[in-house]
Amino acid sequence: MAEPCFDIAHLGHIELYTDRFEESLDFFTRVYGLTASLVEDGVAWLRAFDDYEFHTLKLTRHHTTGIGHVGYRTSSPEALDRRVKVIEAMGCAIGWVDGDEGHGRAFRFTDPDGHIFELYYETRVYEAPPAERPALKNIAQRYHGRGCSPRRLDHFNLLAKDVRAIKAFMTEALGSRVTEEIQLDNGRLGGCWFTVNNKSYDVAYSEDHTGQTGRFHHVTYAVDQREDILRAADIFLENGVHIETGPHKHAIQGTFFLYVWEPAGNRVELANAGARLILRPDWPTVTWTETERKRGQAWGLKTIETFHTHGTPPVPPKSHV
Repeated sequence: MAEPCFDIAHLGHIELYTDRFEESLDFFTRVYGLTASLVEDGVAWLRAFDDYEFHTLKLTRHHTTGIGHVGYRTSSPEALDRRVKVIEAMGCAIGWVDGDEGHGRAFRFTDPDGHIFELYYETRVYEAPPAERPALKNIAQRYHGRGCSPRRLDHFNLLAKDVRAIKAFMTEALGSRVTEEIQLDNGRLGGCWFTVNNKSYDVAYSEDHTGQTGRFHHVTYAVDQREDILRAADIFLENGVHIETGPHKHAIQGTFFLYVWEPAGNRVELANAGARLILRPDWPTVTWTETERKRGQAWGLKTIETFHTHGTPPVPPKSHV
């Protein structure tokens, strides 16, 4: 096996588009429990209470929904240069951008499905204002208990026409390791889970059954324990949030989960933070068969149909001639 590459330190942030900006912002702050570092001109930079960076979610007013871009922070300026050279040689580079409110200069590129990624090193560390200063100085912000109050950004999931092409791309471009995957009977990969560090995964890709490209499946923030997710289910219920599936335990990756749709239709998950770490340096990819996955989740809950059909932006209706 190839030696693990740790040029990428961690998932930094994702940008979500919403065509219902005010309602989405209310959901992510009042109900979900993130904190706004800055809101201006139809853009909100949001974070969980123990995220160390200025933001982990950028919410952008847009004419539709789905993903804007994904940001990863590198482990050093030199690591950024190394990754840029690799990605340029792969022929998928977009080029350098000046940065954002939350970080400095960044290098952008696309995956085979058209999703936009960026790599950066220079970042803006969150400095809590007086009202958000923690009692203990080893966390980024006080625990306010507002809404579901997740601790940190955990992972995200994208849809793709060809997951096998994504697998080859992610291992080369980011140096990611594949921790688990789904092998379909037709020879295609139904899903693939990747990590750039010792977390069990920071991104998953699922096959898009619609044949579309560049679509978004979900973003996940982590809470400390299962009871936090049970509490969140009641919070979502009381606020009229559509609960899609869960609470339950995933068979793949072992996380305790709850999926909802925010007001614009983007799927959002809460999961327990302490599910698994990949400490073994020669971790072999765990491959699940189609038959095994049809048995459902860890305790037998069948995967809901919308989990395979719902993504953002929505698929345009077919025109009739």
